[in-house]
Amino acid sequence: MGKRRRVAGRRKTRPAVLGGMIAVVVGGAGFGVYALYGGGAAADEGVSAKAGHQAVRTGPLTASEIRTASARFLTAWRQGRTAEAAAATDDPAAARRLLTGYTRDAHLKDVTLTAGKARGATVPFSVKATVAYRTLSEPLAYGSSLTVVRAKGDGKPLVGWHSSVVHPDLEDGDTLVTGASGTPPVTALDRDGGKLTAARFPSLGTVLDGLREKYGKKAGGRAGVELRVVRGKAARAAKLSDKTLVELSKGTPGTVRTTLDPALQAAAERQVDRQDRASTVALRPSTGEILAVANSGHGFNTAFQGSLAPGSTMKVITASLLIDKGLAEADKKHPCPKTFTYGGWKFHNDDDFEIKGGTLKASFARSCNTAFISQAKKLKDDDLTRQAQQVFGLSMDNWAIGVPTFDGSVPVQSAAQMAASLIGQGGVRMNPLNMASVAATVKAGTFHQPYLVSPSVDHRTLATASRRMSAKTLSQLREMMSYTAGYGTAAEAMSGLGPDYGAKTGSAEVDGQKKPNGWFTAYRGDLAAAGVVQAGGHGGDTAGPIVATLLRTGS
Repeated sequence: MGKRRRVAGRRKTRPAVLGGMIAVVVGGAGFGVYALYGGGAAADEGVSAKAGHQAVRTGPLTASEIRTASARFLTAWRQGRTAEAAAATDDPAAARRLLTGYTRDAHLKDVTLTAGKARGATVPFSVKATVAYRTLSEPLAYGSSLTVVRAKGDGKPLVGWHSSVVHPDLEDGDTLVTGASGTPPVTALDRDGGKLTAARFPSLGTVLDGLREKYGKKAGGRAGVELRVVRGKAARAAKLSDKTLVELSKGTPGTVRTTLDPALQAAAERQVDRQDRASTVALRPSTGEILAVANSGHGFNTAFQGSLAPGSTMKVITASLLIDKGLAEADKKHPCPKTFTYGGWKFHNDDDFEIKGGTLKASFARSCNTAFISQAKKLKDDDLTRQAQQVFGLSMDNWAIGVPTFDGSVPVQSAAQMAASLIGQGGVRMNPLNMASVAATVKAGTFHQPYLVSPSVDHRTLATASRRMSAKTLSQLREMMSYTAGYGTAAEAMSGLGPDYGAKTGSAEVDGQKKPNGWFTAYRGDLAAAGVVQAGGHGGDTAGPIVATLLRTGS
């Protein structure tokens, strides 16, 4: 503790300056001269050592360790001492590359970093800088945060390195670059010719980025000069598009018309904003045209690119498989016991309910898990995968909608995992676009690949399904979805929308999450929609009202 007192004494007699340079703007975290000089580290609690060995720091990080490690990094970054700033992280090589590029490639200068009040080991900070490229310059301001961790070897407090420390829009491996953009801007229009902007429709930010990347050159625009996020290998694999942060000189945009309906898009935006983590998609079953897409979080496009277990909405596909194979019929008796064991796993219904002497339609409408799990022993491991691919056009990674998408995944599985996949758990992964397409396939009677930009614009080939459901299967599936919308778990949300309608609810359990993800997929007339509310609970209560509102708005 003696070193702390000596540093505090210095604070009274000399300014907070080291080597003639201010280290960091003092914010709510209370960085001061103590932090700059790093005093008292050896005297902190949690430091242990043996004679003749280097001290190893253990235990929770102290407030002084967090202050010191944060200030060391922010001060060095602010002063342009890249190597020193990188050394204050737990991945110096990666940190040095990105911090060097911050000035060399992104052309950022006059950087000011203002620390906020620490929340545990996480320290938020604001950044102000100037983007200066040749004769052009524009201000840049944003917020970010860092988290202090203990080094694996000696326990020294360091900044846990991720590219998002430098800018929150960066994924690991991404870079910041200022210069003449390789991709011209685009003006995106809705189906009626109105201009689509992220200011008007916040959910469309990532969609507009994707449209620019795909059609910027094809639409005949001319590139401008801008600061942008250039995606690295990992982000490219995740189908993330480059992102413009600051425009220094305007290019000449090309024009791209989309299939989005402005009234439906506005309704979708309003609906998802009422939930913390909601996403939804609406499309036209007869053509596949996407009419709306919205996410309550405006960063990652979960609606198009999410990869989530769809829960019981998957029973639409499973039911079609069982009927196709002659293992069930809508109005014939079908078992729905309280539990069913398969592959060593014991599967349950919600609250262990059972339906004695019930039918497949009754089990579908009430979302009985065991009614579907009980048929696993009669199926081949690849039956569900083939049904999803061949009838519903899913899980082949070949959709070309005009922007990046995840096209669903129904992997071949065995034993208990195969049984779990029948009810949308196991390895099955979907997003609202996929599940809206499932409802649309039932309504249309055949798969139409969803699209946001007409294939006539760039002569691309849309994905197709290799076969259709039989008329018998299709009729029964529509009957079950209609019954669910009128009398089953979807009835409350779908009230007043009949008679030309159908729906299916779902709840998907997620490890470490108290409430399941709530799913809902439905159609009404020539409109289909699906939605998910993560950690929301039962789909009929959470995603159901979102989807039902879109069906009312667009029909």
